[in-house]
Amino acid sequence: MQKTSAWPLALAWVVLIVYASLYPFGEWRDQGIVPWAFLTAPLPRYWTGFDLVSNVAGYIPLGFLCSLAVLRSQPRAGALRAFLFGFVPATLLSLLMETLQSYLPMRVPSNVDFALNSGGAGVGALLAVALEPLGALARWSRFRERWFTPHARGALVLLALWPVALLFPAAVPFGLGQVFERLEAWLGRVLEDTPFLDWVPVRYAELQPLVPGAEALCVALGLLAPCLLGYSVMRSPARRAVLAAAVGASGLGVTCLSAALSFGPANAWEWITPAAEAGMAAAALFALLALVLPRRGCAAVLLLALGVGLSVLNQAPTSAYFAQTLQVWEQGRFIHFHGLAQWLGWVWPYATLAYVLVVLSRREREN
Repeated sequence: MQKTSAWPLALAWVVLIVYASLYPFGEWRDQGIVPWAFLTAPLPRYWTGFDLVSNVAGYIPLGFLCSLAVLRSQPRAGALRAFLFGFVPATLLSLLMETLQSYLPMRVPSNVDFALNSGGAGVGALLAVALEPLGALARWSRFRERWFTPHARGALVLLALWPVALLFPAAVPFGLGQVFERLEAWLGRVLEDTPFLDWVPVRYAELQPLVPGAEALCVALGLLAPCLLGYSVMRSPARRAVLAAAVGASGLGVTCLSAALSFGPANAWEWITPAAEAGMAAAALFALLALVLPRRGCAAVLLLALGVGLSVLNQAPTSAYFAQTLQVWEQGRFIHFHGLAQWLGWVWPYATLAYVLVVLSRREREN
């Protein structure tokens, strides 16, 4: 069986769909009706174009990745089998999510959502099956063999998820992983009125905002991390340079999109402060210097960059204005994007940290 990045990507997308569908997870209750009653309920009276697009778009990647995983790992599998594997499990997942929403007071199950989710999964599966006769999958295989090492699957999955993680607005541009303040508050609420509350480490000194130099450092390390991650599974300096340019362009574009969704299109570029400019320039310079580093050297530098960046970033609080911005995502029309991007923004640096530790622990001979 041929290894493919499509399997872990599909699993990651399933986790994100579950989170987006069941958020905020609280106050489960029984309404006294069968949970699948929504299937025969009248069509909803109110819906928006945003709801239609998000429901279809959320399941297209899942259908595509599941079908692609079959085509890549089982070359002899027919088109029908690949399509069904992309369509049927995604449809069953949508049915399960809508059924569970019957028990959540803040979510409303809908037969329209179920139909749109299933349609999106079908479109994604059909797209994967249609690309196979055109040779697109074979060309991707040849491209991956030329550009990346054989064991690059984990790094490719993390690189693919990085732009999605940037969709959730960050207090510092490219500053993923700022979770300590929220984690402390959550632990305080959970352990309130228990003797274990004294066990929670609490920072008694008031957190101070980052000075411009520290902010520039966080921007530089946050933008440099995916570059070094890609370098660690690539050999050619020229191809590394192409990857660095792609990382910079995608990071800039997605951050502008996130700012536009949060503050309005007119403010899409307001996040580019002098500190952010200095950080991006420093990241570009170091990415250029790191082009000739050996792969394991890139992984070691990435480990250091993640450790320093997370340490500095989590010593600063989120501003009140930024917290107000997050409420737009958590309570408004972006709730699905919240589910898809928030946890990625929190977890991505730590997942990358774990991946790099595993890579460096291997006694892999340098090719």
